[in-house]
Amino acid sequence: MREFSLPALYEVPTDGNLTDLVRRNAAQHPDVTVMGRKTADGGWEDVTAVEFLAEVRAAAKGLIARGVRPGDRVALISRTRYEWVRMDFAIWSAGAVTVPVYETSSAEQIQWILGDSGAVAVMVESGAHADAVESVRDRLPELRHLWRIDRGGLEELAGAGAGVPDETLEERTSAAKADDIATIVYTSGTTGRPKGCVLTHRNFFAECGNVVERLKPLFRTGDCSVLLFLPAAHVFGRLVEVAAVLAPIRLGCVSDIKNLTDDLASFRPTLILGVPRVFEKVYNGARAKAQADGKGRIFDGAAQTAIAYSHALDTPQGPSLGLKLRHFVFDKLVYGKLRAVLGGRCEAAISGGAPLGARLGHFYRGIGFSVLEGYGLTETCAATAFNPYDRPKVGTVGQPLPGSVLRIADDGEVLVHGEHVFSGYWNNESATAEALADGWFHTGDIGTLDEDGYLAITGRKKEILVTAGGKNVAPAVIEDRIRGNALVAECMVVGDGRPFVGALVTLDEEFLGRWAAEHGKPAGSTAASLKDDPDLLAEVQRAVDDGNAAVSKAESVRKFRILNAQFTEEAGHITPSLKLKRNVVAKDFADEIEAIYRA
Repeated sequence: MREFSLPALYEVPTDGNLTDLVRRNAAQHPDVTVMGRKTADGGWEDVTAVEFLAEVRAAAKGLIARGVRPGDRVALISRTRYEWVRMDFAIWSAGAVTVPVYETSSAEQIQWILGDSGAVAVMVESGAHADAVESVRDRLPELRHLWRIDRGGLEELAGAGAGVPDETLEERTSAAKADDIATIVYTSGTTGRPKGCVLTHRNFFAECGNVVERLKPLFRTGDCSVLLFLPAAHVFGRLVEVAAVLAPIRLGCVSDIKNLTDDLASFRPTLILGVPRVFEKVYNGARAKAQADGKGRIFDGAAQTAIAYSHALDTPQGPSLGLKLRHFVFDKLVYGKLRAVLGGRCEAAISGGAPLGARLGHFYRGIGFSVLEGYGLTETCAATAFNPYDRPKVGTVGQPLPGSVLRIADDGEVLVHGEHVFSGYWNNESATAEALADGWFHTGDIGTLDEDGYLAITGRKKEILVTAGGKNVAPAVIEDRIRGNALVAECMVVGDGRPFVGALVTLDEEFLGRWAAEHGKPAGSTAASLKDDPDLLAEVQRAVDDGNAAVSKAESVRKFRILNAQFTEEAGHITPSLKLKRNVVAKDFADEIEAIYRA
């Protein structure tokens, strides 16, 4: 058993709640821009600390006027946008509890979350969301109110609350204490129905306060800004929201990442937070463009130099003179252009939700843009470990959150203790007792701690495959490496109880078109038409070989199948946070799995 901890850097208030941050900002930084509100023409409208407080107070008074009481649950169904953040703080200011719901959720999922939480009201973004709620409303007896953002729902609340006295609002705003519930965030449900994680104001203070303090240079008031394009319903998105307000720094919200490059250019953040797929897309897109322009060899040389430069930074002697010169040249030719794609001011990114991979980590660090990989769960209020900006260790998910403890159990499971750990699952005592055994949260993840307290995650305890030969296989390690190939969209390793390890592979439709054109394949080629093409099979085999290089021979993928379809959220194959639902994939593609093992 191994343990590591760091002292707390932030003192959690004993009597306050998260609304104190908004009032503090208005008092101490009245004219500082704390929000960027997206305009219809794609630009940004600044919102100062005083203006944000006023808009939050107006919506909170409306909730009070409509009968929302302290402790009531109010649901939010919307894409990531300024109004989401405003409504979140308004719910807290009314003394209520926010229940975020993914905007992609089905009517059945909405019914479960609103019903299980006992939500009395819901703010939705659009007519489609309203229709989904209305289709199950007869099964939601406690739901009394529904408002729509796109139909002036927030303005309606402001009008309704115009007569609520300031004294009444102040009483409500001050009612919740640190240990009261701030939100119930439902897990993605990779193995069953979502469970509601109860997170308190204390959890968020401990989490966001210590993140901001440990990464202080990235949270400079009046200078730094962060662009949020993760789902606000995800706990990682809430970390960004609350940390930005706590710092405070300017926060911008993006609803659709299709135009992310344009949004980065117009908002010009100094910090972004994302999932590995975003950083993979940026890298693969740049490489594909370079190849299309006849500059593929230059890009590949630049990438190799960046990775070598990053590795050299970890050595006592540092980069050699020759490496420094090559790095200088490529900075002019390639790296500067890549940094410009990220807005031109971006200093760093925090990546979570899935493994980033050492290759990409070293590449970005080598071009002068550190992607600080972290690790956490809904139950730990987002990050329970992250790489410090001044001492990152690529290939790990960093050191524990200051003020918390990480422990590796005898069976390799990662255990967590700290003020950021949730208090339990809503209406689910048995699941709570199992997860919080002996005062430690049992993550279900397998990992290791090095001598400096850096954590490496090697797999999921419940996802460990055991082959017919008795070999334990952690799928995440191989899958991460295989997904590093631009052609691969998703990969799922199989082999539980089988004679060897196999893999199901889906192709990235965007890059498949480019690849087909470059290799003389017919226009309009699809995964179905090319799945038996020797050149395509050879390219995917190269991706598999790269994955196999990270594991032992017994753990390596012997055979793979290219699928005609994609793993989609709509089909139930992945969660809104892009985690694989392995049991659903295995069921829907059972014939493909059998084909791998057919003699």
